[in-house]
Amino acid sequence: MTFKDFGFDERLLEGIEAMGYTNATPVQEQVIPPILAGRDIIASAQTGTGKTAAFLLPVVNKLLTEPHDEKHINALIIVPTRELAIQIAQTLEGLSYFTSVSSIPVYGGGDGALFTAEKKALSSGADVVICTPGRMIAHLNMGYVKLQGLKYLILDEADRMLDMGFNDDITKIISFLPKHRQNLLFS
Repeated sequence: MTFKDFGFDERLLEGIEAMGYTNATPVQEQVIPPILAGRDIIASAQTGTGKTAAFLLPVVNKLLTEPHDEKHINALIIVPTRELAIQIAQTLEGLSYFTSVSSIPVYGGGDGALFTAEKKALSSGADVVICTPGRMIAHLNMGYVKLQGLKYLILDEADRMLDMGFNDDITKIISFLPKHRQNLLFS
């Protein structure tokens, strides 16, 4: 199955082509249609099977084709490590290069300038925020994160986050989110 078979927006297809993707992997074939249909998903697949694109592509497509509030965060991707946040942000940047989709990785260990940039994006809105739990809670505790319009929650490497003791942090973050949203859990 090719990526054109999913009926993605032309701007997204340009990014997919620029990244050198042509055929969907098995996990992508299985999860992209139900995500596009608005269903919640739990998916498990080996590393390197295309899980990141499996959730990024349909969410970006929905942001391009469905109404959303640009002054709020629309999709929140929670990941266990800074390295994974950076990796997903880079993949998203490539896939969405020909679109107007905005994104920012939010993770600890940076300097004050990085925190200030995160604060600006979290208070003025970004289409996609990729975050580690601890750093997101630090921002949430300050009260300026705009999550009221959130439509998509993605937990990537969910099993690993639980193994690392992030259960309470994830529960706290979820308590700030609207009850009506699409939930995607990947491990």
